[in-house]
Amino acid sequence: MALNFSIPTTLAYFSALVQSDEHFPLLEAAACLAHDEYPELDMEQVLADVDRMAARLERRVAPGTSALERVRALNQFFFGDLGFGGNVNDYYNPDNSHLNVVLHTRRGIPISLAVIWLELAQGLGLEAEGVGFPGHFLVQITLPGGKVVIDPFSGQSLSRSDLRERIAEIHPNLPLREGSDLPLALYLQSCRPRQIIARMLRNLQEIHRSQQDWPRLLAVQERLVILLPQAWEEVRDRGLTLAELGERQRARQDLSLYLREAPHAGDRQAMAERLADLGGGLP
Repeated sequence: MALNFSIPTTLAYFSALVQSDEHFPLLEAAACLAHDEYPELDMEQVLADVDRMAARLERRVAPGTSALERVRALNQFFFGDLGFGGNVNDYYNPDNSHLNVVLHTRRGIPISLAVIWLELAQGLGLEAEGVGFPGHFLVQITLPGGKVVIDPFSGQSLSRSDLRERIAEIHPNLPLREGSDLPLALYLQSCRPRQIIARMLRNLQEIHRSQQDWPRLLAVQERLVILLPQAWEEVRDRGLTLAELGERQRARQDLSLYLREAPHAGDRQAMAERLADLGGGLP
């Protein structure tokens, strides 16, 4: 009897990884985003590279080491010994979001660096999480004496004053009372793995859209629709991208679905007109 083993597509592989929020494999899901640009990427090699880094780090930390000392050891290893840091000279290069490249160059953007840092932190048993800070992804660690917030782009530990200054730059009219934790708490909420992957994809989305690189943008949109199946705006954006690529039938299907599932959307009239331009009618 002949056996037929089919190799899953990269999208099917991604879909399998992100189906459930329970035990969501953040590192693997983030690493496989590079498949769109590097279809021959060896995922096992990427994961093994991080495993070897984690093993090297763990050998440096003696059993019983305090959480604070483990954080210091991690930062020295990651930012000092390995030389990871932000790509200040080419920040908007899509490769800054591809973990295989980041592992090779040691350069990335805050969120891609954070994914690797968080994996190493987990290996040390640290209670660490990503923080969806506006405009600049951060990480924070819960210690017996409180929380430590770190900028994965620079390795800097951020004080409350530093964080308030960053918030003030984004929202200059927001009242930030000294001694009040409420504003900081609102901006330092933890990011679930699914949210982290969505933010990575939206970074790529913005780059490809600004360059009108429709094929690459479509690849990102396909992943966002899989990752966030109830986010109808992603279906809309995929439809608009398909229209730019001349795939009118698929574009009509997506825009029709958007109009049906998001009846109160603010752009409903504009999308109905776009659908009509593509030869479709209201669902």
